[in-house]
Amino acid sequence: MITLRGCYTAIVTPFTANGVAVDFDLLEEQIGFQAAGGVSGIVPCGTTGEAPTLEFDEHREVVARAVHAGHRHGLTVIAGAGSNCTAHAVKYQKLAHDLGADAGLQVTPYYNKPSQEGIYRHFMTIADSCDLPIVLYNIPGRCGVPILPETVVRLARHTNIVAIKEATGSMDSATEIHQRCDITILSGDDSLTLPFAACGSAGVVSVVSNLLPARVQALCNAFLDGDLEGAKRIHMELFPISKGLLSIDVNPVPLKAAMKLLGRDRGTVRLPLAEASKDATTKISTLLAEFGLGQLARVAGA
Repeated sequence: MITLRGCYTAIVTPFTANGVAVDFDLLEEQIGFQAAGGVSGIVPCGTTGEAPTLEFDEHREVVARAVHAGHRHGLTVIAGAGSNCTAHAVKYQKLAHDLGADAGLQVTPYYNKPSQEGIYRHFMTIADSCDLPIVLYNIPGRCGVPILPETVVRLARHTNIVAIKEATGSMDSATEIHQRCDITILSGDDSLTLPFAACGSAGVVSVVSNLLPARVQALCNAFLDGDLEGAKRIHMELFPISKGLLSIDVNPVPLKAAMKLLGRDRGTVRLPLAEASKDATTKISTLLAEFGLGQLARVAGA
């Protein structure tokens, strides 16, 4: 089975200027940038990748290209495959398996607000559908319901359910999961990567690593190697951008705006998301400048 440790970048899906099509050449370029930064892997077609706005054929091609480019660079590929419809999630999980992904990211069913028993049966049905490892995605802020620790314990008994992305913001939840079973925990919030490591996590599914892959991976390497002082130093360095960027607008709007300022994306998002406003872009530019990326942003925006 797969071993997950370090930084896994939740990559954006780059679109053409009008948003009509996916720019697959730019996608592969961005994957190469992640590989050059030394990250452990990538996560295409997640929240950051605007998966709900992708047509099926686009989703399939994004995963296929990500697998091909990612594996060429030696990256682990965790493909977003979730849905609030169990049958659809099974379809996407099997697709990720057929395309050669290393794991599927399965989010809690959203909008339906199922019971814990419903959540358990949902994930178990997907896990039984094919032999592709599953990373659970626990994000109650978007889905309306959490995967409670006791449900995680039940799910972790399935050999195909190997990890959980904890985007709960709760150290209590992460600690209880770590105490009660041996499932791999990955932080789902950049600002909490180090605090979650203290609760037993092995890394992060990161948004900020789209901008700074080497620094986020260095943070993970430090705490995995037992270098607490080094990890604290990098955590403090990254904290302003980790906390500040996604407080400006909903992910991935400010991230794509930042990447546009740095010359790495067009900043285009698909409805119902709207591109960053002028005021938001100014705040993002200031944040980049305070981090030391201002010169790059000025050159890219010239």
